[in-house]
Formats: sequence, C-alpha cells, structure tokens
Amino acid sequence: MIRGFYQAASGMMTQQRQTEKLEDNLANVHTPGHKADHGAIRTFPNMLIQSMNSDGPGMNNGTIGELATGVYMQERAPDIQQGDLRETGVGTDVALLQGVLEPEEETGEPGMLFFAAQDDSGDVQYTRNGNFTVDGEGFLTTSQGHYILGTDGEPLEVENEWFTLASNGEITMDTEEYVGQLEVVYAADPQQLIKSGEGLLQNEGEAEMVSAVDNDDYPYDLQQQFLEQSNVDVGQTMADMTRAFRQFEANQTVLQAYDQNLQRTANDIGSLS
Repeated sequence: MIRGFYQAASGMMTQQRQTEKLEDNLANVHTPGHKADHGAIRTFPNMLIQSMNSDGPGMNNGTIGELATGVYMQERAPDIQQGDLRETGVGTDVALLQGVLEPEEETGEPGMLFFAAQDDSGDVQYTRNGNFTVDGEGFLTTSQGHYILGTDGEPLEVENEWFTLASNGEITMDTEEYVGQLEVVYAADPQQLIKSGEGLLQNEGEAEMVSAVDNDDYPYDLQQQFLEQSNVDVGQTMADMTRAFRQFEANQTVLQAYDQNLQRTANDIGSLS
C-alpha cells in the first residue's frame, strides 16, 4: 500500500512539471524565435517482488513478478524546428533562416544557428529572437537591451535604424558605408544550451560554438524586416495540457483512496477494542 501511495504521488509531481512546461510554452507563443520545450517522461526501474518461504514445487522460486515504482520527468528539451517567418516591415527586425544542415555524428540530429549577444556581465549568450532595436548610443541590441555582436566579437554600432542588412549579415548605411557584419554561430548540440532569461541561451556544453559566417557547412539566410515566429503548436499544447490535468486528477483520486485505506488501517483494524 505504501508503494502505491508513492507511485500516485510521483505521477502527480510529474504531471505538475508537465503542466508548468506547457504553461511556459503558451506564455511564449508570441515571442519571436521561441522554441517550444518538450518533456521526456520516464519510469523508475521496476522492482522484482518475491514471496518468502515459497521455494517448494511449482512456486517459481518465490518470484511473484515486477512492480512499477513510479514516473518522473527526466528533462526539458527544446524543439529545434524552424518557426514560420512573418513580415513586419520594421528595419531592425531580422529573421535567421537556416539552410539544410547535416546531422551530427554524436546526436544523429542537425545542429542549430543562433545570433550572438552580450549579457549584462559581458558574457556571450545566444538567441533566435531577431526583434532587435537601436539604443540611444547607436548600438544594435535585443528588445531587452543586450548588445548584438558582430563577426569581430564586438557590439555592432549602426548609428540608427536606417541600415541595410544583406543576406549574409553585412550591414551598410544609406551612404553605402560598411559598418560591420552580424555574427551567426552554430551549435552542434542545441540541447546543451540552457535558458538564462530574457530570451537568451547559455552554452553549458563542452563543445564550442562555431561561427557560421563564410562557412559552407552551415548555410543560412538573413532576412531584414522579417521575424521568425515561435514554433509552439497552440492546439497540441492545449490538448497536452488537458491530458496532463486529467492524469493529475486520476493520480490524485488514487492517492486519496490510499490515504483513506491507511486511515482505516490505523484507526479501525489497529484498534484493540
């Protein structure tokens, strides 16, 4: 009975984490470049149950069978699928459209391309959100004010929003003055990038990010006045959330039944009278 109690509790905790993940996806359905998280739910190893003093003929050496020990959410991994492009007509909006990338040997999946940005601590972070703006000092930044980096590793100074962006990231002003080139980097395993807040990702893996600029192995195309939309599937997310609520309630019902049985065991069966 105690084992069943913990199995139901683990099911409730797993569905709670599943719901939190789905709520986060829905909250970012309108965030440009956002990648929906998927949760991998796993079961704990089964327990082999055996009876005591049952080694006689036909007793199968006391083996009764296996008992499940509960479930858990192993990880949250982003969906690296390219989002749809939407034309905005805003000159500071940039969509990163990646070409066909070869699968990596270690993961069996292709990597992903990102813009490079600088956080408040001066560290390099990464993003797919091309909803850029120009700050008061003329630097190209994210909508939260983080500097966008060029191929030289320095913040891009574009003076104002009236710049022209080529498909390879080269930036010129109306006077055809070249001011820099937008850095685009390649992550062999996007699952190693951890969300650090404000639409930025931090590389927690051992592999270094590789520049995709002038690298034929990592083709891409930058489109000015376009934004990559979130790849969250609203309909599927709502269906998954309904399923998670129902499974949570089912585990809750089982937990309440075990609790009632435990109360009866303690109060009625264990009573001396």
